[in-house]
Amino acid sequence: MKVLVTGFDPFGGEKVNPALEAVKKLPDTIAGAEIIKIELPTVFNRSIQVLGASIDEIKPDIVLSVGQAGGRFDITVEKVAINLQDASIPDNDKEQPIDEKVFEDGETAYFATIPVKKIVENINKKGIPASVSYSAGTYVCNNIMYADLYFANKKYPNMKAGFIHVPFITEQAVGKKNTASMSVENIVTALEEAIKTIVENDEDIKEIGGATH
Repeated sequence: MKVLVTGFDPFGGEKVNPALEAVKKLPDTIAGAEIIKIELPTVFNRSIQVLGASIDEIKPDIVLSVGQAGGRFDITVEKVAINLQDASIPDNDKEQPIDEKVFEDGETAYFATIPVKKIVENINKKGIPASVSYSAGTYVCNNIMYADLYFANKKYPNMKAGFIHVPFITEQAVGKKNTASMSVENIVTALEEAIKTIVENDEDIKEIGGATH
């Protein structure tokens, strides 16, 4: 089994991206599955091109993309991606799409095909805070989650796909008063547990995980 794991380069003035730093530290094998790690540019169009070419070449059984959500307190496993590019800040190529679709022929939204709630449960069991998220935003993270699921829907129906947001790592919180952070070691452990859960579980669990706001 092959698992493609993606992480973004730094953006928004940050010197590092916790997603990429954690992805680089993942082992090459998890739960018997081969882990293939790639870096994506934090750029709307170019990230999709790199992702699509990698999926076509590797033909993974699972694709898990990871992104930074500075300000969030825990590991958040995303449930849904929407067909919308609406950038509050320019990407790393200075692109700033407003109210544009990710793919003209895509659905309004796609749900993750990984066991979202089971992943959250298992990460929490490791003593690391995690929760379900129902908004991946409208920036490049949502853009890539949507592309993961679009490629699965259109070309690779047996490929599982999903997205995990991670907080700032500790060094990024320096100088940012009252800003949440997490050690890169805990993020790596959480991602390992997430991948293990995806490899070993075809179905999600029925547990409370919804949001009231």
